[in-house]
Amino acid sequence: MKKFLKMILSVIATIIGIVVLVAIIFIYTSPEFGAKSKGTVKEIIEKSENFKGGKFQNVYETAVATKTDWGAMLGFFTNGNKVPDWSIPVEKLPKDYFKNVPDSLTRLTWFGHSALLLEIDGKKIFLDPMLGSVPSPHPMLGSKRFNDTLPMAIDDLPNIDAVLISHDHYDHLDYGSIKNLDSKVAHFYVPLGLGAHLTSWGVAAEKITEMDWWQQVDFFGITLVSTPARHFSGRGLTDRFSTLWCSWVIKGSTNNIFFGGDSGYDASFSEIGNKYGPFDFAMLECGQYDEQWAEIHMMPEETVQASIDLKSEILMPIHWGAFKLGLHPWQEPAERVSKKAAELNVQLATPKIGEPIVLGETIPASSWWIKK
Repeated sequence: MKKFLKMILSVIATIIGIVVLVAIIFIYTSPEFGAKSKGTVKEIIEKSENFKGGKFQNVYETAVATKTDWGAMLGFFTNGNKVPDWSIPVEKLPKDYFKNVPDSLTRLTWFGHSALLLEIDGKKIFLDPMLGSVPSPHPMLGSKRFNDTLPMAIDDLPNIDAVLISHDHYDHLDYGSIKNLDSKVAHFYVPLGLGAHLTSWGVAAEKITEMDWWQQVDFFGITLVSTPARHFSGRGLTDRFSTLWCSWVIKGSTNNIFFGGDSGYDASFSEIGNKYGPFDFAMLECGQYDEQWAEIHMMPEETVQASIDLKSEILMPIHWGAFKLGLHPWQEPAERVSKKAAELNVQLATPKIGEPIVLGETIPASSWWIKK
């Protein structure tokens, strides 16, 4: 009996060892994990006032996990009402959708989650273009996209003047999407440290601008400002806080836009609003929240308050409607943010995926998430 138990334990130990070895090999050989900054960029990072003790810091003290409820965490392994049990609507875009658009038009098209294509002052700017099916380094390690189609296939997309990335988490910076978009993109604007990921994936270094918080650049007359967010970064087991995360101000000739990326709620929204507001339109996360990580993702009610702090005329809730990354019912973010917006008299834009928003003309606000 003892020999049998020893044999079983030996087999289990061997299996565990093999799994660990495969995981290590995967992490160190798969391109999805990106790369670390070197040379001049590394020196710039180390001199940043936001980089202390070998890692980037939030403006306000922030815990990635404020508590851990292991019972609730088991919910990650079940779907239930955390994913829709019906095919959510996606408006397919005609191939000529992006042709002959007037320079005076400011239009936004949602590709789900936090991916939006912004047309402003005649330029096309893609925000966090995660267009893959699973937000993870491997398809088996994540929950699939709610919808099985995109508004437009990557191959049919037009040339993109700029891509703006908020941070390097898989649901915002996707290896496959960057590889497939690279030939169409003129320039990438990213927070400090993300350039190494892009160059390791084949993006030319001269096409990349890395920015610290409060830095701004002129992009063909459009002002781009990298502004603070309350979050964190990392794509592997040992690189947490090694790259910066940010939100973005996009100020054109007639419209002022804010893209929040991922952020817990703090006074930074008021600071940004006072410095760069008022905004005509703000895109702010409202999904994938939980009390266990309340300082790095806003609750929907905080999303509405953040829009008020920013002095934004219109709020679009993002970071929902595409992936299961939280423990809440999939439609709950839209329900809660809609209720709070009505209470505080905040105008919402709630387009279907692929449904255009045209500032000054068309602001979709249907409750499309309600199953008919």
